[in-house]
Amino acid sequence: MSTPAQTVGPFLHIGLTWPDGEFVVPQGTPGAFWVRGVVLDGNGQPVQDGLVETWQADPEGRFDHPDDPRGVTSGFRGFGRSPTTVDGRFGVLTQLPGPLPGAGAAPHINVSVFARGLLHRVVTRIYFPQFDNTSDPVFASVPRDRRHTLVAQSTQDGYRFDIRLQGREETVFFDV
Repeated sequence: MSTPAQTVGPFLHIGLTWPDGEFVVPQGTPGAFWVRGVVLDGNGQPVQDGLVETWQADPEGRFDHPDDPRGVTSGFRGFGRSPTTVDGRFGVLTQLPGPLPGAGAAPHINVSVFARGLLHRVVTRIYFPQFDNTSDPVFASVPRDRRHTLVAQSTQDGYRFDIRLQGREETVFFDV
């Protein structure tokens, strides 16, 4: 007998969060800023039981990963995890990622979203408005009229990046 398929569910807040998950860098880190947003479903309603994960390079373009032997800036974790609130909001405190050597990629943050109703996570990227993102091969592969869904908006304390899972103005997601 096979087990029926099940979507990602409300267990996210039980087993996948930790107290400092939203801090990619410690509070008070020079150059740190918030990336905040809201996750919306296909009807434009907040997703209150979701989880947003981020993974990125440090300001020098290095990853906190065994495959990157260069090491990272002290105190830089590179990974963040923020559960959504009852009004769908999430946030991570981070620093601007540096360029990746030889990749031609614009500074960006990789994002995974987990939520009820999804069989698998969805994956996107956050790009920043102050850069020429068109030189990035992934960004350039997205149709021009959809690219704006990948670019964060500047705010007083960082950036805003809303994630729309379906419908009008759906965020571009990548097949990884």
